[in-house]
Parts: sequence; structure tokens; C-alpha cells
Amino acid sequence: MVRSTIALSLAGLLALSVSSVHAQGSTAPVRILVGFAAGGAVDSVGRALAERLRVTLKQPVIVENRPGANQRLALSELKRSAPDGQTLVLSNSAPFTVFPHAYKKLEFDPAKDFTPIGRVATYELCLAVGPKVPAGGIKEVLMWAKAHPSEASYGTSGPGNISHFLGGMIGNATGVQLQHVPYKGGSPALVDLAGGQIPMIIDTIYEPMEMSKSGKVRILATTGERRSPFLPNVPTLRESGINVSADAYVALYGPAGMSADKVQRLSKALSEAMQSPELQKRIQQFAMTHSYSTPTELAQLQATTLAQWEGPIKSSGFSAD
Repeated sequence: MVRSTIALSLAGLLALSVSSVHAQGSTAPVRILVGFAAGGAVDSVGRALAERLRVTLKQPVIVENRPGANQRLALSELKRSAPDGQTLVLSNSAPFTVFPHAYKKLEFDPAKDFTPIGRVATYELCLAVGPKVPAGGIKEVLMWAKAHPSEASYGTSGPGNISHFLGGMIGNATGVQLQHVPYKGGSPALVDLAGGQIPMIIDTIYEPMEMSKSGKVRILATTGERRSPFLPNVPTLRESGINVSADAYVALYGPAGMSADKVQRLSKALSEAMQSPELQKRIQQFAMTHSYSTPTELAQLQATTLAQWEGPIKSSGFSAD
């Protein structure tokens, strides 16, 4: 009788323990892959997001950096991962909306190999100039570029990205052809801009904005449909008479084949995490706007943006292996 009572008590404790684990969430960590080195904007946002997801998912969440090949290493690893919701990626929109048109051989199909979880942020880009060009607005700079075609170049963080193709779009819209100079990252391009080695760059807003405060560079225009909340005194390209606009986003994805309940759980946790003022502030520190969307909305945005980039990329003639 005593043994029976002990056995029943142990069974009850075991059931209570299992119930408690389920209530608190899984103890296995969720991995968020980031295709950039530690310390950059997407990585920093990813780490702030992981902190909030630990609360909303009730389980450990870690960030793992997989830099290289323009985020393609991280996405290739995600593609190979089990669809159990334990491995995700935080990426900007380029691999999903630009790369399919720019790369001859892409290791993945963005529309088939991944599961949208939700958008986290949106951001604009900008055109900035250094001391190599004369004073004035964007029209004066483009007039200078037309008069000095051998010097009319713009730097970007690398070939095959949004900044690269924006330069071509600006050239087509104005009749001023600009030579693309790809760098290995935005920081070295910005250094050369401030030093006068290159006349202009097209990049995300954050780093040029910080350097513009010292007067070393000038931001002439932003690329969104509306003025950036971070640069309210800077006109858009459209306001400047150039019929070009483009922005980008940062979003969370899982591998293909995830069950609906896992997607819903992650999406709900992301939505709750995005309500955190601390996370919103961290996103804004990198000149991004926090902007959650559902998995369905993200899939629609991805498809629409992919279609929008097809023409500009094909007309550029660019193709990468």
C-alpha cells in the first residue's frame, strides 16, 4: 500500500513537471541566423529581437552570425534546417526581392524554400556626396556629373544589391550615366567619400547620417515615397524631380514546410515582441522604422517587391554567378 502511494505520488510529480515545462515553453534554443558579422545593423536588431522573443516564446533564443556571400550562406543553412521552428533567419529584403533577378545561380528559391514569419522593420536609402563635388543640391551635382563623365561614379556596399541598381535607375531617369564602384561594405565606401576619393555613394541612411553631422558628407536625397522620419529636412528623389523610389525591409523567415501552428506561434510571439518600446528604440537607432506584418502580408510584400525589381535589374545588364 505504501509503495502504491509512493508510485502515485511520483507519477503525479512527473506529470506536474511535464506540465510545467509545457507551460514555460521548450528548453531547446531557437536559433536566429544573421548573414552579417556581429555589430552591424541587422545583427544588432536581431540581438534586441532575440531578447524580447525569449520572453514571448518562453524559451531561449540565440543569434548566430553566418557572414559571407551577401547573406546567402545563412539562407542556405536555413534551407537545410528542419522545419521545426527552431532555426530562423533575420535578413534584409535583397535576397528575396533582388537576388533572383541578379544571380544566374542562386542556391535557393526565395518563394519556395522559406516560410515568411513576419516583417520587423522598413528602411530607406540615401544618396550622399563628399568634398569631391561642388556645393548645391542633387540637380547641381548631376549637372557636375554630366560635365565630368570620367569622374561621375558612386560607391555602394557591393555589387548586386539595392544600392547598386538604384544608381542605374537614377542614371536612366536623368540621362546622367553614373559608374558603379562596389566596395566590400558600406563603411569603406563612406570613408572614401569623406576623403574625396569618390564623389557620391548610395547606401542605407544610418552611417552617412552619422557622418553628415560633422559636415564631412552631405545627404542630398532619400529614396522612399515619403521623407524619412530620421531626415525630415532632406527631400526624396521624387521631390527632387527624379522619378525613382525604393525602400527595403528586414524580416524573419523559417525554412519551407513549417506547420501552420508553428508559424502561428512564432508570428504571435514576434507581434508581441514588436510592441516592446525597448526593441522599437533599438530599431530606430539604426534609422529603421519598426513595422510588423503577418506571414501573409510579408509573402505578399515579397512577391510585389520582387516583381518591381525585375525591370530595373534586367535593364542594368548585370548578372552575377
